Parts: sequence; structure tokens; C-alpha cells
Amino acid sequence: MTDVTNTDLDARVGVMFQEVLRQVHLGAPEELAGILAEEVRRIGVDWLTVYVVDYEQQTLVPVPGPDAPAGTPLSIRGTMAGRAFASTNIVEVEVGSTGGRRLWVPLLDGTERIGVLLLTVASDEPIRDSLRAACERYAHFIALLLVSKSLYTDYFERLRRTRPMTVASELIWELVPPLVLASHDFVLSALLEPCYDLGGDAFDYALDEGVLHVAVFDAMGHGHSAAGMAALALSAYRHSRVRGDGPAAAYAAIDDALAEHDLPSRFVTALIAELELATGQLRWVSAGHPAPLLLRDGRLVKTLDVTPSPPLALQLAAGPPAEGTESLEPGDMFLLYTDGLIEARRPGGELFTVERLGEFIEREAAGGRAAPETLRQLREAIIERGAGALHDDATAVLVEWRGAGPRAILPATV
Repeated sequence: MTDVTNTDLDARVGVMFQEVLRQVHLGAPEELAGILAEEVRRIGVDWLTVYVVDYEQQTLVPVPGPDAPAGTPLSIRGTMAGRAFASTNIVEVEVGSTGGRRLWVPLLDGTERIGVLLLTVASDEPIRDSLRAACERYAHFIALLLVSKSLYTDYFERLRRTRPMTVASELIWELVPPLVLASHDFVLSALLEPCYDLGGDAFDYALDEGVLHVAVFDAMGHGHSAAGMAALALSAYRHSRVRGDGPAAAYAAIDDALAEHDLPSRFVTALIAELELATGQLRWVSAGHPAPLLLRDGRLVKTLDVTPSPPLALQLAAGPPAEGTESLEPGDMFLLYTDGLIEARRPGGELFTVERLGEFIEREAAGGRAAPETLRQLREAIIERGAGALHDDATAVLVEWRGAGPRAILPATV
């Protein structure tokens, strides 16, 4: 399509989008990849393959379709597909002796990374900007379709799993929001492990009228009982948050909701916070939970300590919980986490510890990695490499306020 004008390309793009929308309304999930591949040929793309990321964010799995290759998934580490996913950049490469160009485009649902899109064009010349832009818009559209269709089918869910998931994990994953949220003022990313065998950890967040609400929960124990406690705590938190409660009022509401179930010797620790995006004012309360970490200029500067209140469900609070406050500076990052993260073992057998956790985030910040990729690398550091292992659920939520993070997770050409 080197001789096609931009006006003609825009017209073809419009028809492509209209035809996809027309066909997917009643199309079965397994037909989606074929529809997408067929319609993209209107704009001069010869092959299209959709890849979705697995739960552990280690591989990219092809969605079956007419252009999908047979064989094993692609590793994120050491591949062009993985480069596009990890950097959220558009990667263009030459096909080789057969001629043509390939585009690897990140699939983003808003700012949540759900996979990559491979597009191949039979051209020896670099793909021109107008076609590249059309492919990026198509990738974003495909991501939205995948998320929407996933609400009504298990088809894509099965592709993303590399092994069976426990019932407790099913419960937690159904409740927690996407792992990434960003706006012009912040980027938030979460980690939840071990993803196939979760028990008592959960996280939640919401962006409401200039305030970012965020919380992490750690229910005592593991398995169904712990997952049920975490689910109840998360639901009570949402109920309180929707009413407009702040961290202190949310603490009391969750404590009351859990206590009503009269589960002896069971409790939930939590960190409940909110950030005013216009001012950078951070407020939080601790229900017997590890203190958040504050990073400034890429360095760990302190823990955000506050007098902890008793864990939730015990009804032991003598009054309102103590509330911590901190005025953030542009570019500051703060990390909420559960103790399973710092109790993880490094490949040499030593504990990860708060200090090592802070040092790791510092190194990633110095390397310019955005929050989502920082936490994916953190997972690799404590689980995937060597003999490192988790002995408990490990959850982390990393928030960067008014830094380069929001811009760094939008697609760009490499």
C-alpha cells in the first residue's frame, strides 16, 4: 500500500473498524482472531496474530486464528514480542530473507498490558507513520474487544493459564481490579502472587473525583477460609468507599463487617490510603500492617510509619485509628505490600527483607522502568530465577505521582 494516500487509508481504516464491529456482535469468541485478521487486510496488512499474556506474565500465548503459528508460546524474556510487551513500545523489524516488515504492538486495555499484536506487511520499506498509527489504534481496539468478550466466555481465560488454579485463587482474581491504572497524574501497578495458589491477599483501588483510593489486605491463613475473609474485607472496603468514607471510617466499617461473622482467631491486616492528586497529600491508616515505603528521586528515603491499629475483625480498637499524612513531591513513588513479599527467599536462601525490596525498587527506578514492568521484574527476582520461593501470598501496589510513569506506559515506536 505504498501508493495509497492518507485519505484513502483513513477511508479503509473506517471500513475496517465498521466491519469488525458488525461481525463481532454475534461472533463466537473463537471466531474473533479470524475476523480481525481478515479485516486488517483492507489496509495492507498481510498477517495478524493476537497474543495474550499468561497470568505469571512470563509468556505470550497466540490466540488461535488463520495466521496464528503452531507451537509453544513466546517468552517475554529475550524476544521482540516480549520487548514490545515489557516496554509498551511498538517494535518494527525486518522479516528477513522472505522480505516484508513486522510490527509488534502492545495490547493495552487503557494502560493494562494484556498481550501484543503481530502484524506483517509485505514491504521492503519501513512502515509509514500513517499505517503504523492505524495499526496502533487497531491494537487498542482489539484489547478492548478481548476484555469485553472475556466477560462472557472462558475461551481467553483458558489460553492465559499454564496450570490449574485453586478455587481460592479464582475467588480473589474475580474480585481484584486490573493490575494497572494510570492517568495524567499517576501510574499504579499491582503484583499478586502466587497467582495460581492465592489465599488471603487482595488489593483494591478506585479513582474518584481527583482522589486515588488504594488498599491492600492480608487475611490470616491460606486457602478457602483466608480467601473468604479477604473477599469480605475487600467488599466492605468498597461499600465504605462508595459512601465517601475516608481511611479511618473505612477501617471501622471493615472491622464491624468482619466481626459480624464471628470467626474466632481469624483477622485481616490492611493498609488503607488515599492520595489527593492535585496536591500530592497522602493519608493512610494501618490495621497491623507493614508500613509503606517512600521513594524520592529514585531512592528509598523512609518508611511511612504510623501507629498501627489492631487487625480487622478483632474489635480491639479503643478509638479511631491513627492516621498518617505525607506531602508527596512530583515523581515520588510509594509502595504498599504484604509481609509475604519481604519473607520470600532469594535464590541464595536469604530473606528478601524490606531493605532488599527498597534496593530493588531503587535499581528499577534508576533504569527508567515504569511501575508495571518494575513489579513484573520484582516477581522474576523472587520467584522465577534460581531457587527463590514464596512461603506466603505476596502482594504489592506501587504508585508514582506526577512522574514520567504515565507517559512511559503509552505506545511509542522503537
